[in-house]
Amino acid sequence: MSKILIIDDEEKIRTLLSRIIELEGFEIFQASDLKNGKKRLENSEIDVVISDVKLPDGSGVDFSKNIKESYPWIEVILLTAFGNIPDGVQAIKNGAFDYITKGDDNNKIIPLVYKAMDKVSLNKRLLQLEKQLGDKQSFDNIIGKSKTIESAIHSAKKVAVTDATVLLTGETGTGKEVFAQAIHNASHRNKQNFVAVNCSAFSKELLENELFGHKAGAFTGALKDSKGIFEEANNGTVFLDEIGEMPLDLQAKLLRVLESGEFLKVGDSKPTQVNVRIIAATNRDLQKEIDNGSFREDLYYRINIFNIILPSLRERISDIEDLATFFLKKYTQKVGKKIISISNDYLNVLKKHFWKGNIRELRNIIERSVILEDSQELSISSLPFDMQQISTAQSTTDKTLSAFSMASAEKLHIQKILNYTQGNKAEAARLLEIGIATLYRKIEEYKIA
Repeated sequence: MSKILIIDDEEKIRTLLSRIIELEGFEIFQASDLKNGKKRLENSEIDVVISDVKLPDGSGVDFSKNIKESYPWIEVILLTAFGNIPDGVQAIKNGAFDYITKGDDNNKIIPLVYKAMDKVSLNKRLLQLEKQLGDKQSFDNIIGKSKTIESAIHSAKKVAVTDATVLLTGETGTGKEVFAQAIHNASHRNKQNFVAVNCSAFSKELLENELFGHKAGAFTGALKDSKGIFEEANNGTVFLDEIGEMPLDLQAKLLRVLESGEFLKVGDSKPTQVNVRIIAATNRDLQKEIDNGSFREDLYYRINIFNIILPSLRERISDIEDLATFFLKKYTQKVGKKIISISNDYLNVLKKHFWKGNIRELRNIIERSVILEDSQELSISSLPFDMQQISTAQSTTDKTLSAFSMASAEKLHIQKILNYTQGNKAEAARLLEIGIATLYRKIEEYKIA
């Protein structure tokens, strides 16, 4: 719900305006002077301020400038008892949205508030875009030199310069959104919007509205037309994360966008035309979802024009040190600590961990360690207790294997199979009839090159 702050030292004026505007469904806050108005701005996410020009502790004209400097998305409407052209000119120069006379212009206040709200929405979008451009993600920012990640980057660079639909697959936490942003920023659409939505974060109704928008009157509370992300991203890129979670009937609407570039807003009978590139991502096996009847086969073939499989962190053991160093620098700056290095024991534990949550889990572990560490070097003591046990068990696997031991025979057999598959661990695990996680553990345990 949009929030409006009314600042006026006359209680009757505040009450009257509040009643008029509340009937439109807005949430109203009141203040009798600038001091209380500032407190309300600090404690509430205000969208529009309606302020008297002359207040007991200052000028609303000057205050509008302060608001725009501190809260650039907020729009300010100034009220005065007497029209004053110089004040009006100065108010607009200071960033006020409009300047009207009390009483005479009461019938203009509601249309003016709606126009201000539209401007607020645009302001927020622009600020979001500026932030995205400031944090622009490129392939050069993707950390890692392992063959698996370099292969994924190479494929992504190839497809980035085209308009092909891309499907990013891989486990949770492998950096799918980072890749999606890098692909967008390397494309000819990079000056247009990149808009991301997590399909698992909304109910069916909310997701439909988020994607496609609605017409005024489509449902209770739909007071005006609303754009969905496909319209917001027109000529740009839409990133659909966790697309495997999308309900079947919305999959049909998405298929129409892919095939014809058009869709129907909620409550509309006239199609809306857009030109967007779609990048989708999932950690699910979509072939299995098709067999289960929860994912459309025709949609799968439309989004799977170019598939990039992002490697798990277990397939990128050699990148762990670089990733850990990057996160160490990031979180020491954030927390304000001077931790300058990572102990070898700490790194060895990281390299032996299973990393079910991949890079996201590693990031969280490093942040936790930075908070707990009291020295200038990350040590094992700052790791979670279950990870500390890896170092305790490590000594038993560091011993030189006897040529007559079963472990030695197992190591030799695994090495032969890996040589046979030319390093393809998934194929090696299949031939060995063991899980891929077990194979990774054995490779680390026996220090197989």
